[in-house]
This record gives sequence, C-alpha cells and structure tokens, in this order.
Amino acid sequence: MTRRLAVRILLGAMFLFALAGGGWLLSLPPTPAAKAAPPIAREEAEATIAALRPPKRRRPLIAIVGINDATETTDYLMPYGILRRADVADVVALSTAPGPMTLFPALKVQPQATTAQFDAHHPDGADYVIVPAMSRDDDPAALQWIRQQAARGAIIVGVCAGAKVVAAAGLLDGRQATTHWYYLDGMLKRHPGIRYLPDRRLVVDRGVATTTGITASMPMMLTLIEAIAGRQRAEAVARDLSLAQWDARHDSSAFRFTRPFAMTAIGNRMAFWNRERLGLALTPGIDEVSLALVADAWSRTYRSRALTFASGPQTSRSGLRILPDEVATSWPAGQLPAIGNEPPAQALNRTLGEIATRYGRRSADFVAMQLEYPRTPAG
Repeated sequence: MTRRLAVRILLGAMFLFALAGGGWLLSLPPTPAAKAAPPIAREEAEATIAALRPPKRRRPLIAIVGINDATETTDYLMPYGILRRADVADVVALSTAPGPMTLFPALKVQPQATTAQFDAHHPDGADYVIVPAMSRDDDPAALQWIRQQAARGAIIVGVCAGAKVVAAAGLLDGRQATTHWYYLDGMLKRHPGIRYLPDRRLVVDRGVATTTGITASMPMMLTLIEAIAGRQRAEAVARDLSLAQWDARHDSSAFRFTRPFAMTAIGNRMAFWNRERLGLALTPGIDEVSLALVADAWSRTYRSRALTFASGPQTSRSGLRILPDEVATSWPAGQLPAIGNEPPAQALNRTLGEIATRYGRRSADFVAMQLEYPRTPAG
C-alpha cells in the first residue's frame, strides 16, 4: 500500500466526516467476525507449484524492480530478503533510474543495479520479475521493462498493489488475479478483463502471479521457493521466518473499509500534537525482512514514523545497502528496540503488540488491516 493510499484514506475519511457530520461513519460496516479460511485443495496447490516452475535456468535469475520514488518498503525488501536467504536463485534488487530509492513509508536503500544495467548483463532476461506497489502505476520505464521481461519468458509476480502495475502493463487482461483489498474495486473498474479470484492470498495464471496485501509476499516467496527447490527447502525457510502456515488460503471478507478503521484513521491523524519520530538503529548485517516489517508497521499508525539512524550506510544480512535517515550514533528519545536475531514473523507480531500498548489495540488493528495481515481484531 503506497503513500497515495495513505493520503486518500486520511483525506477521504476527514472530508466525509466533515461533510456528513460524522453520520457517514454509521453507514460503514463494523469489524467482521474472524473466521478460519478454508484449506487449499491439494490439486490446486500442486497446480500452483507447477505453474511457477523455473521457465529458463536450473538456478533461476530473479529481479525485483521498483521506481526510485516511493516503492513500497515491505513489497520490495521482503521478497529480496526471503529469496536471498533461501539461496535457490540469483536475486538482484533493481531500480528504473540511477541513485538511491526512497521507499514508502520508511527506509532508503541503494539498489544493486538499474534495469538498463541488468539488461546489458542479461539480454535474455530474468526467470522471475517481482513487481512491488509503486507510487505511480503508469511509470513508462517500469511498464516498458516489465513488458519486455514478460516477452522474454519471465514469470511476472505482482506483489500487493504491484498487481495494478502489472495490470497497467497489460498483463492481467483475461487472467485470474487478486490485489490489496483497498485497491481491488478500482483495479477491476480500470481493467474489466481481469477475473478476480477471492479468498486466495496468491493467484497464478499463465505466467503471471498476483497477491493480496503487503504481508502476502511472505507466502508468495515461500511458494516460489518450493517451485524452484522443493517442499523441504521451503519448509526450512518458513521455519527461519517463524511462519507455520503459508499456503494460499485467505479470508477476503476480513479486509474492508470498516467503521473502526475509518475512526482510527481520523483520530490518530488528528492527534497532530502527539506525533512521534521513533529511532530505529541500523546495524551491520541487519535482517532486511524484519527491518522492513518493523519500520513499515510503526510508520502506518498515523501517530508515528520510524526513522533509521547509524554512523553511515549499513549492509544488510543479504547484501543490500541501507541508507540511514539520520547520520547519528544515538537517538535522543523514542528509540525502538534494535532489530536482532528474532525471526521476521515474530518481529511483526511483537511490533503490533508494542503498537497496541503505545497507542491502543485499535491502532494495531489499523496497521494490520493496511498490511492485510490476518489477526484477530479488537471488537
């Protein structure tokens, strides 16, 4: 979910609140009752794995592409970190233009190459291209490159609202697909040829995969690892992430624009006198997956923003250079717990618990809804 969505949620909620004196809130649905998503049939799971088999190389080449302005933090970093730790493919983090990438809603990174440099080294293209959510769906350089990679036989994977970018490239017409819950209606209206498949965290159709919201890139990458290297390798990486269940099951009805969601967006943003800048230390070898999840979550509360600090750029666990927001060795106040060796899924659950303690359970649910992360909400 991008910066544009955050602004739209806030402005739309506040405008309607002012326009209708708050009465519009009563028309919104309450938080839906939690229910278990049904399991995926074995035949469907096997078909998904078969559709994601490496199309070219025995050891595949995977490119994660973003634009330099406000590519979504977790959509970009989580696939990179998970695939690199699996060590089943060659993985490269790309940008469409030279220079650093300012991610949204937090973090700055130095990509490993531009798309032009990638093309010069790999004229036959990638095996897989991961497309995160971006601040604009119509970036000409991104769309042209994605189309070219698809034409060269790459499997295209649109993560979260990256599905909108894939759709804008013309690759979802006539295919089954999904996306982040907030963007779904708009994507289907703009691209009526898409066949939406509900209750699936990931959908694969003829060389193009899409996922639901931000955290769905975790099961998507594990599914991709299984397709490349087998179930045992995927299970080993899942244990490293502390993720017990990671297939395509999903309850789409649990994610919608609700009354508590709107009220939290308005209330937290209106508390402008109590906005916090929370420091998050960058350390050598930091786990980029945990870092992305923690920084992303704290920066979506509408009460706080996570800012990184270090004496200079730091190289992550999987070799990506992270650029600090502040060049400093300490943070004056409001420093977040350091990212240690805690598995990423545990880091996210801990962070949501800390958000609930600091700002209330509704704020933690508000963040989880933006991340499309299944958890039991407050009533």
